[in-house]
Amino acid sequence: MFVQEEKIFAGKVIRLHICSMDGAEWLEEVTEEVTVEKLKEKCLKHCSPGSLEDPKILTHHKLVHASSERALSDTKTVAEENLQDKDVLLLIKKRAPPPPPKMTDVSAEEKRKQEQKAPDKDAIVKATSNLTVRNTDRTQAHHNMRDFQTELRKILVSLIEVAQKLLALNPDAVELFKKANAMLDEDDEDRVDEIALRQLTEMGFPESRAAKALRLNHMSVTQAMEWLIEHADDPTADAPLPCENSEEAAGGLAEGDSGEKATLGASAEDPKDELTEIFKKIRRKREFRPDPRAVIALMEMGFDEKEVIDALRVNNNQQDAACEWLLGDRKPSPEDLDKGIDTTSPLFQAILDNPVVQLGLTNPKTLLAFEDMLENPLNSTQWMNDPETGPVMLQISRIFQTLNRT
Repeated sequence: MFVQEEKIFAGKVIRLHICSMDGAEWLEEVTEEVTVEKLKEKCLKHCSPGSLEDPKILTHHKLVHASSERALSDTKTVAEENLQDKDVLLLIKKRAPPPPPKMTDVSAEEKRKQEQKAPDKDAIVKATSNLTVRNTDRTQAHHNMRDFQTELRKILVSLIEVAQKLLALNPDAVELFKKANAMLDEDDEDRVDEIALRQLTEMGFPESRAAKALRLNHMSVTQAMEWLIEHADDPTADAPLPCENSEEAAGGLAEGDSGEKATLGASAEDPKDELTEIFKKIRRKREFRPDPRAVIALMEMGFDEKEVIDALRVNNNQQDAACEWLLGDRKPSPEDLDKGIDTTSPLFQAILDNPVVQLGLTNPKTLLAFEDMLENPLNSTQWMNDPETGPVMLQISRIFQTLNRT
């Protein structure tokens, strides 16, 4: 008896129960090496023959694992998606985007907004002309209403110095920071928020491009979607980021690790020197890296390279905000980003007197959170939701709001 070679070396065959939106049901037999895209193609041939003549029909459908309600990735294999024999999959057509509003609807909406528009200064003065005049120091009132985000950066700069001094007093400080340093050695650029990625892929964006957009926009779905729409026809949109697949960067890290070991070995007799080196290494990993495309785009407008990098640093790599900063009064300045809060101020004293903050400053993870928020303010939400660092951030916010009101 002769057996075909491809059957000898074929992977495990599993049977999948497929259901379509029109109520059709059938079984599909596939091997574990088959990609989800190929499986989807077989399903479409079965339920709607001839539909594959349209190249977009594949991207307009998706397969969903019924029991886990999880959308399957086209680029992964059946084995990678952990599909088992007799699993039930749903073949679903993606929801079409809403049609653009008609001009008449836009005009009606604008008219409604104009009717609900807030009164101007003259109308307010006329309406309040009969009220009793009170002497208030408007300058002082405006000064007290400080922006929390602007003040938070100064608070973090000063708290980092305090945390370093406190942690240096810990007998296990060196070991703690070796672990903290190892946490930073993990490749942050490769980590993508799966929920955010799923939201973008369900909108029809390719997975690899959506992941790149999320990395460029600090995991913000809204900003990533704007980037994807803006670069929809950009032939270089799928090019890897400068930090990806860089052998030189990998070599530099290896050299840095060996240099670190040598430094740690040489300074084993003096833990303070060893901690200083670890602090420096942590800060180097958090150094600002400007978006090269934003740099080129702003320099093409006639701005100097140093000015452009300063603008991107102040505005967290947001090109439009950086352009406004360059054209405006350029406040805050890059130097302001490294200034801490006045350590004799009531605000800072109240923060340091708080027991939750005091306890948090002895945790290396709190220091790492402060460092991360300095370079990536959009990550503040992530640290606010963290069980270890969240209570510290909540207390800082409450103390600020309380003193700001008084």
